[in-house]
Amino acid sequence: MEPAVRLASGVAAPLVRELFVPPQRPPEGEELIAGTVSFRGLRPTTTYGDLERLAREFVRHGLDGRSLPLREDTAVAAVLARTLAVMGELDTTDVQAVRLGPQDWARLLRAHVPGADRKLTEESAWFHDSLLVAVCLHALHLFVQRSPYIADRLPERSHRIRQLVDLGDVSALRERRRQPSPEDSAFEERYLRSVVEEYNRVTIYGIDLPNPNTPDSWPLETTYLSLGAEFGGPGGRGRDDAPAPPEEGGAAGGADPVMPADRALAGQERVLLRGVAGSGKTTLVQWLAVATARGRLPEELAALHGRVPVVLPVRRFARQGFPAPDDFLDAVGHPLADEAPDGWMARLLADERALLLVDGIDEAPEDQRPAVRDALRRMMRIYSGTCCLVTARPPAVDAEWLADEGFDELTLAPMNRDQVAAFITAWHTAARTDTGDDHAHLDEYRDRLLQTIPLYRELRGLATNPLMCGLICALNRDRSGSLPKGRRELYEAAMEMLLQRRDPERRVLHADEVHLQRAARERLLRKLAFRMLLEDRAVLGEAAAVEEIARCLPAIPAAAAQGTPAQIFGHLLQRTGLLREQADGAVEFVHRTVQDYLAAKEAVERGDLALLLEHAHEPQWEEVIRMAVAHARPGECGELLAGLMAPGKVGMQRNRRRLLAAACLEHVTELDPVTHARIRRETRHMVRPTSIAAARGLGWVGPIVLEMLPDPETVADDEAYRIAVTVTRIADDAAVHYLSRLRRRPSLPLTLRAELMRGWRNFDTERYAEDVVAHLDPEGLYFPVTDRVELAVLRRLGGRECVQVAGHFTPDELLAGLDRGPLRHLWLTHDLGVSMEWLADFPSLTTLRVNPRLPRVGGVPEGIRIIS
Repeated sequence: MEPAVRLASGVAAPLVRELFVPPQRPPEGEELIAGTVSFRGLRPTTTYGDLERLAREFVRHGLDGRSLPLREDTAVAAVLARTLAVMGELDTTDVQAVRLGPQDWARLLRAHVPGADRKLTEESAWFHDSLLVAVCLHALHLFVQRSPYIADRLPERSHRIRQLVDLGDVSALRERRRQPSPEDSAFEERYLRSVVEEYNRVTIYGIDLPNPNTPDSWPLETTYLSLGAEFGGPGGRGRDDAPAPPEEGGAAGGADPVMPADRALAGQERVLLRGVAGSGKTTLVQWLAVATARGRLPEELAALHGRVPVVLPVRRFARQGFPAPDDFLDAVGHPLADEAPDGWMARLLADERALLLVDGIDEAPEDQRPAVRDALRRMMRIYSGTCCLVTARPPAVDAEWLADEGFDELTLAPMNRDQVAAFITAWHTAARTDTGDDHAHLDEYRDRLLQTIPLYRELRGLATNPLMCGLICALNRDRSGSLPKGRRELYEAAMEMLLQRRDPERRVLHADEVHLQRAARERLLRKLAFRMLLEDRAVLGEAAAVEEIARCLPAIPAAAAQGTPAQIFGHLLQRTGLLREQADGAVEFVHRTVQDYLAAKEAVERGDLALLLEHAHEPQWEEVIRMAVAHARPGECGELLAGLMAPGKVGMQRNRRRLLAAACLEHVTELDPVTHARIRRETRHMVRPTSIAAARGLGWVGPIVLEMLPDPETVADDEAYRIAVTVTRIADDAAVHYLSRLRRRPSLPLTLRAELMRGWRNFDTERYAEDVVAHLDPEGLYFPVTDRVELAVLRRLGGRECVQVAGHFTPDELLAGLDRGPLRHLWLTHDLGVSMEWLADFPSLTTLRVNPRLPRVGGVPEGIRIIS
């Protein structure tokens, strides 16, 4: 139970420390409290007079400007001093006191000075008792801080004591809440400007080639693309506030729609944003930070106006643990950290004015993620009014990771065709601002790429997120339209472009005294990436990077003759385009996938397959394993895959390794038939998911799953639905064939038909429409359209009675694209930003369903019912 009188730790902790002698070293076991007090013992460091002085200070801070009846402040301080003196007389240990807690320990102390407060008024006696509990709480907090033994032996009690102290700090701040001080306001102005300066630029991978003097980054406002997102994971798991089916016989059956990610945040105080590598999580964080700092938020996010964005990239502090609020700026290396007024961040959180943006939980070592979660939970409970967005890759944390603290899961959806086209167009528009000499060909490169991507399955599968889209654009420009098709080939081409041809084609030949060819550059970068992999780091300090280069240089003669390790490091940082420097001098790779690619190649080169197999069940090693299989020679490939299938692990670890082996089959270049057959045989029965979450997770395994699934016409309805959830997430033409068999089932419940419709955005639209959509019973089923191709194909199918508009369209495009005759129920998931009078042109329309997160619609013609 927390005390009724609260003392902020900022004033209480220094006073409590004077009550005890500082230990020479951390205690290794229980300690007698009487032996640690400063006012007793053979050599006391304070006197009873000091104890009385401290008691008077406790009373003053506890009253906080108030007064006691009959001016009994001095009398209360005298009683408090007598009570605290008992700590030096009892045989209570620090562990026993922590186990008792502040209330019971205070009661024990009072019991040994019976009648000490009999001359006090009832109000003053109550104040003394409550103040004593507050002092005891801070004394117990000191014990916990000093003694790892207590924290290990009584973890729950220790956590509760820390939480009570934090709650007291927040309450004290809120009781003093007022307008920010002039000092705070002046700092906030500078801080907000720094947020805009730091995050208003985005690097588009590889855009700086082949032209000289090309900038490495571009303004966020000219390149930001609003991506789609779904609540509840891919496909939606259902939410309490999700749109309900229309009443009175209206259409139903739509899954949670894909919405613009920035709009999906509307009305959400706490969100766990999950997305695969390169899906745009960090860019969304940047946009949200800049838009909030500038006060230029869309209407749906008006609740964030006045908030102060605090960006916390986890990689900056992953190994040190989640920082305390007042250490936020220091932990991320913010340039204004030393200038922040004392306690500013805590006041910001206590006043409910902060927008916390925690980016990249997957960058924390796996064994430290529970500690990060505990710190976040604690903070969210203490600063209950804090808006918070946390990002992570899906394998790193599950959907319920922060559900207890009210976090809703939001998953970034793959880019649809319109978004890919918009990104490609924006990329080439941005490229016009460089100083290159190929601007006359940019339109040709753009148009050729727009035509090429839909034709090739491999490119369609890769061009679903901003990272890979940017890389494809850069390589297309660099090679004048000649593109590699697979993931490994794309990265190999990127390495050649950045490490071999970058400087010569930019005519940068004498930028420094170091001249290295691609092989030496890549080898050194691989060493850095491999060390970061071994140490589970996303960021490497400059000293550690130079040390690693110094260790490797003797074995690389071509590099050793070029300069000192520090010079070589500077060359790699400045000239390769693959490393990025932090404010404190530490370095990271421009993207985690680049680090994984290089680390995997180094592991294979070293023949360190045992290391890969040792960690294969860990989510953050997944990409490394896949890339290693792609790099491996046939014998090594067989050894890796056989190792993944070998016994030794149990439970989820075993299952993850075996499914990873199946997923790796699409990356092998040569594999003996026996191993290939064994993997298929032994994983065949693992692809019968028993839950929707498991069904979604199978999608990452890839096309190999299709060969292991049962006959879709022989399974029960509930299993058929789970199978559909899996297959609609496998971006391969063969999936369409399986889904066309699935739709031939004699029983197709609404949920199954809705999932089959949801999946058409992941495949070639015309083929999917012909093989699947055209054969689905439309009764009660919403047909989603997310781009103009789907809109046109649905019209060619004769339109449908129920249509879900899940993409960016203008009213004119919808009037031209929707078949007006059959349409009776329209579901809008995007804000069109105009009056709805145009709906009068749909003669049969009776129901307009509007997502509740959108602004209120107006101008709806009479006779059309609005449901939200």
